Amino acid sequence: MNIRLYNAKILSMKEGQDVFEGEIWIKNDRILYVGDGSDIDQIYQKSPDACIIWDREIDCKGNLLMPGFKNAHTHSGMTLMRSYADDLPLDQWLNQMIFPVEAKMSGEDIYHLSKLAILEYLTSGITAVFDMYLTPESIADAFDDMGMRCVQVGGVNDFSQSPEMVEEMYLKLNKKSPLQSYVLGFHAEYTCQRKLLEQIAALSHKYEAPVFMHLAETEGEVAGCRERYGMSPVAFLDSIGMFDYGGGGYHCVHVTEEDIEIMKKRGLFAVTNPASNLKLASGIAPVSRFLERGVRVAIGTDGPASNNCLDMFREMFLVTGLAKVRQKDAQAVDAFEVLKMATTNGALAMGLEEADSLAPGKLADLIMIDLRQPNMQPVHNIPKNIVYSGSKQNVIMTMINGKILYENGTCYVSDSPESIYRNAEQIRQRIIK
Repeated sequence: MNIRLYNAKILSMKEGQDVFEGEIWIKNDRILYVGDGSDIDQIYQKSPDACIIWDREIDCKGNLLMPGFKNAHTHSGMTLMRSYADDLPLDQWLNQMIFPVEAKMSGEDIYHLSKLAILEYLTSGITAVFDMYLTPESIADAFDDMGMRCVQVGGVNDFSQSPEMVEEMYLKLNKKSPLQSYVLGFHAEYTCQRKLLEQIAALSHKYEAPVFMHLAETEGEVAGCRERYGMSPVAFLDSIGMFDYGGGGYHCVHVTEEDIEIMKKRGLFAVTNPASNLKLASGIAPVSRFLERGVRVAIGTDGPASNNCLDMFREMFLVTGLAKVRQKDAQAVDAFEVLKMATTNGALAMGLEEADSLAPGKLADLIMIDLRQPNMQPVHNIPKNIVYSGSKQNVIMTMINGKILYENGTCYVSDSPESIYRNAEQIRQRIIK
């Protein structure tokens, strides 16, 4: 479709560009024009092909257009365990509650449960997710069927998946559709024997590709790695060549100065998940220190079993709020820097360079934020309003790949919410009695 969005405030997330008033043109899956409208006649003169018959023109009524949020770490299929295994430490939560349920879940179950998560992503202004879960092909099918962009990462461990499967999915899912891609990865150092980790590192070298994993999430994880290898997880993985082609870690709570230096040297991303780390009492990531040392930070919700909601607004506030408390400095981690983590940096971590900002030629993945609600007034500083007072209720439109999938409370996807809820409840009754 060809869509014109006009009478808007625009936050492009391009370096050095402030919020401005203007319009955006969408042609199929791409952004054709972003500007204040003053140069439209010149554009038509230079390129008559730019003349478009609009399928739809949307008056944004002064509301904000910005890139969609990139949820840089999640486990969508874990919607089944939302509010099921709460108020437990991580080791008990994972081994006694989560793993036994996951052992009963089929690919078809995860297909339907991922759709439930997608509804929440769309209503939250999330346009792409970095998903790690059990059955990559059924997950890709769910996201494709719903029109949602997804980058999957391998979750191999001693109990499920394998390096051979990760390689197969890497070759297969990166060709599946424009909405789907796949990145090399494994669950965590503490769930993988050394031989398994070395096989993943070998795949990274074979394809010259980055690797992602859960990393330094708890004190116990770090202590266990030091006992096994005499090094921190970051240092150990680097020693076997895991980071030679970049990548990153999810959580990165318990890292040393040496670890941070390795992360900087290897160009790794630190994907922080503050709500999950608080709920599981894992700790507070040193986000300020990452920024000071030049380590790029992205933001993820983690899965709906450990968070329990898939809400980037809450994550953004926690990122800056916790950093200020940790540093005892109210100036720590400025709101705009947090917004950059939630959009641009998330896109770059996921390999979605074409969705990191709003500019001609970029993918048409964007959202509209309602500025006319009480929590957004008065409008002194829009980025700070989004981070400090924004919420899901302000998202009134979510567009992915040039298609509006959510608008004014309605999702325009393959299945009705009622059908998705019904399927999730049937799975719950069968698996969790």
